[in-house]
Amino acid sequence: MSACVPTRAADSTRPRRIHKPHSPQPTPPRRFRIAGADLSASIAVFLIALPLSLGIALATGAPLQAGLVAAAIGGLVAGRLGGSPLQVSGPAAGLTVVTAELIHRYGWRTTCAITVLAGIAQLGLGCLHVARTALAVSPAIVHGMLAGIGVTIAVAQLHIVLGGTPQSSVLDNLRALPDQLARVHPAAVSMSAVTLTLLFTWPRIPGRVGRLLRKVPAALVAVAGATVTASLTGLTLPRVDLPAWSSHALAGLPEGPVLGIAAAVLTVTLVCSVQSLLGAVAVDKLVAGRPESQPRVGRSHLDRELLGQGAANIVSGALGGLPVAGVAVRSSANVQAGAVSRNSTMLHGVFVVVAALLMVPILELIPLASLAALVMAVGIQMVSLHHIRAVTRHREVLVYAVTTLSVVFLGVLEGVALGVAVAVGVALNRLARTRITHDEKEGVHYVQVRGQLTFLAVPRLSRTLHLVPQGAGAVVELDGSFMDHAAYESLHDWQNAHVAQGGTVELTGRAGTRIAEPAGSAHCRCRPWTPWRNHHCETSADPQSASTHDPSAGREEATGATTPSGHQLARGISAFQRNTAPLVRGELARLAREGQRPSQLFLTCADSRLVTSMITSSGPGDLFVVRNVGNLVPLPGEESGDDSVAAAIEYAVDVLQVRSITVCGHSGCGAMQALLNAEPGGAPTPLKRWLRHGQPSLERMVAEDRPWARLARRAPADAVEQLCLTNVVQQLEHLRAHESVERAMREGALELHGMYFHVGEAQAYLLADGDGSELFDHVGVPEDLRHPA
Repeated sequence: MSACVPTRAADSTRPRRIHKPHSPQPTPPRRFRIAGADLSASIAVFLIALPLSLGIALATGAPLQAGLVAAAIGGLVAGRLGGSPLQVSGPAAGLTVVTAELIHRYGWRTTCAITVLAGIAQLGLGCLHVARTALAVSPAIVHGMLAGIGVTIAVAQLHIVLGGTPQSSVLDNLRALPDQLARVHPAAVSMSAVTLTLLFTWPRIPGRVGRLLRKVPAALVAVAGATVTASLTGLTLPRVDLPAWSSHALAGLPEGPVLGIAAAVLTVTLVCSVQSLLGAVAVDKLVAGRPESQPRVGRSHLDRELLGQGAANIVSGALGGLPVAGVAVRSSANVQAGAVSRNSTMLHGVFVVVAALLMVPILELIPLASLAALVMAVGIQMVSLHHIRAVTRHREVLVYAVTTLSVVFLGVLEGVALGVAVAVGVALNRLARTRITHDEKEGVHYVQVRGQLTFLAVPRLSRTLHLVPQGAGAVVELDGSFMDHAAYESLHDWQNAHVAQGGTVELTGRAGTRIAEPAGSAHCRCRPWTPWRNHHCETSADPQSASTHDPSAGREEATGATTPSGHQLARGISAFQRNTAPLVRGELARLAREGQRPSQLFLTCADSRLVTSMITSSGPGDLFVVRNVGNLVPLPGEESGDDSVAAAIEYAVDVLQVRSITVCGHSGCGAMQALLNAEPGGAPTPLKRWLRHGQPSLERMVAEDRPWARLARRAPADAVEQLCLTNVVQQLEHLRAHESVERAMREGALELHGMYFHVGEAQAYLLADGDGSELFDHVGVPEDLRHPA
């Protein structure tokens, strides 16, 4: 077992005393101030947002000022009112195709009105608290929509990169591409090449110099490099043209067919809302992955985020800006730059306003081909290979492909609608497609069910089950993740009837493991892993009453009111002999022949909630386990005639030659509670005599000259948890005092690890190894096993 080693914070602080719940610390008066991290993050985001906002406005065919208006409003309004503190909103590439189509069809002033109406619709959805519903959309549809938009953007901007003018649709752009290639504008192509070269090489500059240079955003460097090159060489090519703000067009009354305007509002609302909500969830994941040394930021409130986005779209549309949504590139940069509050997002909006008012002469030097190349690169990156691999792994390539192609050739709303229809069809097909086969081997009849078992498959299931002769042995293998009530009733009715006629039935899963007991009236039909304390068994022939989960029943069994605990133990042993012993007999036979060769000594508490094999994913022969009250390791010579722990350590290190020793504490440890609440004096009971070995842990926790042990993801919940963590660190020190341990560590043959298991969260933490920080780091799930957002 290896320990995760984060960098220790330079300044480790802790409170000097434990405050009781009834005496909270006084709250100082709140003062408005901007953290240095927010200021630096806002500058980084501003430098990314400025060229991208102009480029997206260019790609849509809107006035270039509209991109700056949307960026400023996204930062100020959505940043202040939204529910995701670190998400940065503004004109998004995902809205480019939608906005360009609206401008082409209805004109700019009506497009602004549609943006206002979409904002009102978002306010309504936020008030209805339906934000979480948007997360139910299949990721394949969302990623397919973005990929289709990316392809459309890239094809359109390619014409500007080549020095031409894009057409209104992808097909028209593809048809015009051969003619455009024959009339290439050398100056535009050269500036586009400079932009793309800087954009892709800047983040890959190696060494220490590269780390310093990468603090400047690649997008800014690419556009600035092309602008400077074009100015120094005197190239003649189209550049940014920002008319006076006095002539800036604002929203007008919508003009056009009612159904067309309604469809446009629905499309803008859908794309803005889904992109913003998924972006907020992604920002939460980025924030959760930051080091513990950075301040914690609250999770996103999705309904509030929808309200904030709606307000921003209303203001942006009214002031003649592009539609606003959460932007992944800017939000990611904001989190990575160390932002700690929404002030960074709002400050970036202020900087955009200042630039729009004072930097017009500089902005008008930017070549349009450079902005087009930047947006084209963004469009290409929207077709993510990571997303394609993810949908392939989840067998949703068809949904992704249909959505992408439909968005490209039909439009965003039509593409999403077709994607949803295909996704529903795929889901129904998976639910309805069930393969049921029957086979006989050596007198045993095997019925195999492949797929989900629903009422649609009940007739075929019933016909196949009745192919099994009366009194014969049957094995039913269920290879699926769902069984509805109709299928359950049909299967168990046949099972009861078949057993009553002298036959046997064994229900197994995909790997052949038994998942239910034979339905005989004399047997318990509860699953082997059913907790003793939370259920009671009845021997009724009715499958519905075979297992009833009832807390009150659990309390009765805990006190022996209904079923003696000895009977429970006997049933558990019987279940092991029937179910588990056949599966592990071969491995145990090998261990019996070869002897035990564990690689680790695992020293943990005797608490019944800690199942060592479960939380370490270990099996027979892997761990040499020592358990006692409080996972204590007495110092050598202090066990008062009971040398059991020292003997186990010596045996594990010198005889078994384990390579590591882990001391594992856990939340809610009764021994630590007893240690905290112990009153001086009283009779020296065996428990009190044993707990004196934990006294050094208590002294370590209250010592003023020692830093407190702490968790990487959060602060300890209370004094008991703090003592549980400190106890692991202290017992590791006791371990080092044992002669066998000290000798093996000196020879490099042994490692010591600390571990903390939070029972309620089912979460393991590992003590950082070797830096003295006493930090327990969260053990997470590998990235490739996480479901895509």
